[in-house]
Amino acid sequence: MKLWPRDYSLEELNRLNAGNLLGHLGIEFIAIDRDSLTARMPVDHRTTQPFGLLHGGASVALAESVGSFAAFLSLRDNSKTTVGLEINANHLRSVTTGFVYGVARPLHLGRSTQVWDIRISDDDDRLVCVARLTIAIVPRHKVRPTAPKTFPGE
Repeated sequence: MKLWPRDYSLEELNRLNAGNLLGHLGIEFIAIDRDSLTARMPVDHRTTQPFGLLHGGASVALAESVGSFAAFLSLRDNSKTTVGLEINANHLRSVTTGFVYGVARPLHLGRSTQVWDIRISDDDDRLVCVARLTIAIVPRHKVRPTAPKTFPGE
């Protein structure tokens, strides 16, 4: 079965980043492939801790952002939406400059839950962080009752 129920453009995904955490951190989607979604985030004043290293929380924000987006895009039922249940991350290497890249791939796509593997690497393709994100599939009206219909595919 195809992961994505329709073809999405990077332009329509990135349009949703303005005015929220993704935009503030400089996160942008750069690839949507047959089985993965990839985003990148700059390592700069917005994403480092006071000692100049990539902040672990910024890595987790990237992981949850790309994983949550991928989970939502994989839904086939427009009456449902996705919400994060749990995320865990292991920080493996420090980064001080450039970009980090988060690649989300599904481990489990169930009727009521999804589990996503997110691997974050640096500009030299060295593994920086690994994360696992658990998503709940819930009725959309309970989470976004008044949200404008600006999501991809609507």
